Amino acid sequence: MNKRVVQLQAWEAFDSRGTPTIGCEVTLADGSSGECVVPSGASTGTYEAHELRDGGPRYAGKGTRRAVGLLLSEVGPAVVEQAFASQEEMDRLLHDLDGTDNCSRLGSNTVLAVSIAFAIATANSHGVALHRDILPPGEAPLIPLPMVNVFSGGAHAGGSVDIQDLLAVPVGAGSFSEAINWAWRVRAGTADAMRKRGLTSMLVADEGGLSATLSSNRDALALLVEGIHLSGLRPGEEVAIAVDIAANQLLDRDGRYTLASEHRSLSAAEWISELTEWLAAFPIVSLEDPLGEEDWASWRDLTKRMNGIQLLGDDLFVTNDSRLERGIETGVANAVLIKPNQVGTLTDAHLALQRAKAASYRTVISARSGDTEDAWLSEFAMGWRTGQIKVGSTTRSERTAKWNRLLKWESVLGDAAEYAGAGAIRVRQAF
Repeated sequence: MNKRVVQLQAWEAFDSRGTPTIGCEVTLADGSSGECVVPSGASTGTYEAHELRDGGPRYAGKGTRRAVGLLLSEVGPAVVEQAFASQEEMDRLLHDLDGTDNCSRLGSNTVLAVSIAFAIATANSHGVALHRDILPPGEAPLIPLPMVNVFSGGAHAGGSVDIQDLLAVPVGAGSFSEAINWAWRVRAGTADAMRKRGLTSMLVADEGGLSATLSSNRDALALLVEGIHLSGLRPGEEVAIAVDIAANQLLDRDGRYTLASEHRSLSAAEWISELTEWLAAFPIVSLEDPLGEEDWASWRDLTKRMNGIQLLGDDLFVTNDSRLERGIETGVANAVLIKPNQVGTLTDAHLALQRAKAASYRTVISARSGDTEDAWLSEFAMGWRTGQIKVGSTTRSERTAKWNRLLKWESVLGDAAEYAGAGAIRVRQAF
């Protein structure tokens, strides 16, 4: 490979919530370049790599001028005129420059900006699409099964309900384009269901989903099932439900799970019983972060009881290889969310992905609630063959940019690409 960097540029940019983030462009000696604007999360795990922010009054402390300054004054001089034999070599240098375990000196946003820009520049230098450049030899690109946000609460929608996101999973679709069409229909059907209830002020949440104040979290699930029916699709058989609970936001200091919108507080055992009731009543195929990130004992209990359900760790694992290894060794969860900005570099994210696959955990690559119009995530979904992707709803351009890239490649590649479909997620057979 031996790609020599000749220029690094960086600037302060905005994510989809209007919060500052970092843009970066890396140029190689042959004139090829790669550019990215990194995302940022709202619902973040304690063990995520550290984002570098300015503090102070500007942008309520969330500016990124310090990070941009470090990119230009420290990272740039360290990488410019250096030749890198691989992505791993570039990312190793970035970690060495930072010198901490969690990117707390340079910032995960700073490090990731260079890591992604270099990967894109390398693919452009090779004259191939990014997914092709990172694809294992002999493998075909895998177009993932989409998990599509329909209704939001929690930190993504001002707490209209306690659980964070309800997503449509088009398990019966035979292609990606059909899956996205079905998800679009479900969102439209859910909007119709809301109008029938007189919920005329339907907010659009951070990831493009619908939102409104409902009587309970269970009612939100019932609303989505109604939306699936109104779309003309069959709940469970054609479209199932994924739930992102983001339980860290529910957990209080006493280890109880508080449903503020319902004025209820539950022990871990009571909360697990509640989840079990949901699974019996609704066509749920995936639960994300149903318990707190340090509630390992309850996670083990839930994993034993939830046979046939995808138990997806996000805040639990934070794309961190060592936390994932603990989960594998102790029999916790059976799937991992892959978010490159949680861990700092693409190499770190890929390591977690490989560890998960080796343990037969399913993998879901994911955008963040504060995302950007970049579409590199879709390329990594295909090239890393994650099987599932979660980027938000079918509205807002930072979401549709990812869907559009996958729609493009499905059309262009035809039979040269595979579609993961329902095989990427364990589907319950009866509801």
